[in-house]
Amino acid sequence: MLAKSPYETDPTPLIHPSHVSLDRVAVIILGGGEGKRLAPLTKTRCKPAISFGGRYSLIDVPISHSLTSGLSNIFVIGQYLTYSLQKHLFQTYFSQGTSQNQIQLLAPEERAGRKIWYKGTADAVRQNLEYFSEISADYFLILSGDQLYNINFQKMIDYAYEVNAGMLVAAQPVNKKDATRMGLLKLKPGSSKIVDFCEKPTEDAVINQFHTDSLTLHGLGYDGDNGKDYIGSMGIYLFKRQVMFDLLREDPREDFGKHLIQSQLKKGDSHAFLYDGYWEDIGTIESYYNANLALTKREFDPKTGLQCYDENSRILTKRYNLPGVQISNCRLKDVLLCEGSIIEGKEVTHSVLGVRSMIGKGSIVRDSVIVGNEYYTRPPLVTGEKAHSPGIGENCHIERAILDENVTIGNNVTLVNKKGHDTYDSIDGSVVVRDGIIIIPRGTQIPDNYVF
Repeated sequence: MLAKSPYETDPTPLIHPSHVSLDRVAVIILGGGEGKRLAPLTKTRCKPAISFGGRYSLIDVPISHSLTSGLSNIFVIGQYLTYSLQKHLFQTYFSQGTSQNQIQLLAPEERAGRKIWYKGTADAVRQNLEYFSEISADYFLILSGDQLYNINFQKMIDYAYEVNAGMLVAAQPVNKKDATRMGLLKLKPGSSKIVDFCEKPTEDAVINQFHTDSLTLHGLGYDGDNGKDYIGSMGIYLFKRQVMFDLLREDPREDFGKHLIQSQLKKGDSHAFLYDGYWEDIGTIESYYNANLALTKREFDPKTGLQCYDENSRILTKRYNLPGVQISNCRLKDVLLCEGSIIEGKEVTHSVLGVRSMIGKGSIVRDSVIVGNEYYTRPPLVTGEKAHSPGIGENCHIERAILDENVTIGNNVTLVNKKGHDTYDSIDGSVVVRDGIIIIPRGTQIPDNYVF
């Protein structure tokens, strides 16, 4: 285990005197990815704007931890379906007293007669260097808009100052199995200095080259007795100002992980910052599903799930101004239940019910993520159409499913994946299965008596 650090276990306020003035650190959150592996959840919004935990969006996590750490100069770079991101940022931060001068949204645009389009993570930052050069920042913290973690970045910033790192990479001790899905770091024995990097290696011979010896792990405060003797990059980077500018100008390639990290290592001033808490990259339907359901059980260990009940490290999101929950004769067990919901069902077990969730009499919901609804009743869109009220009807049976926003499930509907599909797409797109999990896309209406 890593030695305890104040931001991981101590309930006292997180911000403390720092070697670096925090107003001299700018945060860049990369939120432009299309998120194809998360389809159909990304069909109508970008990945960072996807709902999480019934009431948040994924982008809320990096923004909230930045603000809690004392960092308020934040840039969010969007590209794919940027409106969904812009809408959430406005409703959450710009309308709640967080100055628009603190959080800025950057998106592709036309400049000097040419259209800008980002080709990768590094390219997205490179294309906006003109804006970043105007910022009075000594360090730039690069974050992803689709990761979950419990980090106070001030510790990372202080460590970069202590070791005089031009580039600091946040990293986790991982076992050999998990090493194949991460970028691996090779450290100089007895040091945090990075001497080699490989993005998602698959061959045993290559992976073995990145094994970290126990003395180095002990020196970094980690005991290494649980098989986690590889160091995996979390895709979180802290750069000195001029180091980042020079790197992006010298290496024209598109991606930090695949390309530019190796280039920077050759300069010899790169270090790893070990973090032994909870971290999850939401890249697949399965990871999204599991991370949501992890919230249904109260965990006090910050290594096992996202901490949302810490007054000193709250996850911010938009204000819903909704009434309390109504529950009628329904058995609830291990349920995360959000405001404005009306639950008349028979049973809800191990599930997340988002804002304005509606469950009719006699219905059973198990092991599912109900994202919730944007409204109770939507007015008719065309003349003659009836008003639309989303939710789950009466006498339904739903298991291992994700119901996206504004989904309407008729009466007597069964969604249990009877044929055990691992992957499935209905002809009309109303039912999708990924990783064995049923997904009902946003705004879909499932008729009465439907069985799947």
